Amino acid sequence: MFPLYFLIAAAVVGVDQLTKYLVLKHLTHVATLPLINGALHLTYVENRGAAFGMLSNSRWVFMIVSSAVIVIMTAYLIINRGGAVLGNIAVSFVLGGGIGNMIDRIWRGFVVDFIDFRLINFYVFNAADSFVCVGCGLLIFVLIKNELAARKAKKNRAPESDGDGR
Repeated sequence: MFPLYFLIAAAVVGVDQLTKYLVLKHLTHVATLPLINGALHLTYVENRGAAFGMLSNSRWVFMIVSSAVIVIMTAYLIINRGGAVLGNIAVSFVLGGGIGNMIDRIWRGFVVDFIDFRLINFYVFNAADSFVCVGCGLLIFVLIKNELAARKAKKNRAPESDGDGR
């Protein structure tokens, strides 16, 4: 089962890099392309910062931190190969998204962003960012689910007695 998690991460990288390739090929000279006018646009942005453009021009800091996180997540998937399937899929999403954005930082010096959700005033993002967010959301769900199950199991355990009702 454990190689499947690396295939999932590789698929995430593939989807991310394919979408960025298409954006670079077709969208760099277009200001914005509305898919749903006023709600969802494709807008080419060169993100030189961290998530959502924060701390721009700190490329090396992000590359070092991202590299450490990628190594930790890879080690986790290797060590936790028999762990919870949903949790490992979530880590695979985060791993693939991290690698996808790392490829951009190394090869281009910036991350290609293009998903422009305009219903709320939000940053332009990409497929890798989406997978990272979904993966983190799944991890939070798994952690909450596991905590609730542990509390329920603890509550359902009958208190031990010494035979005389105490």
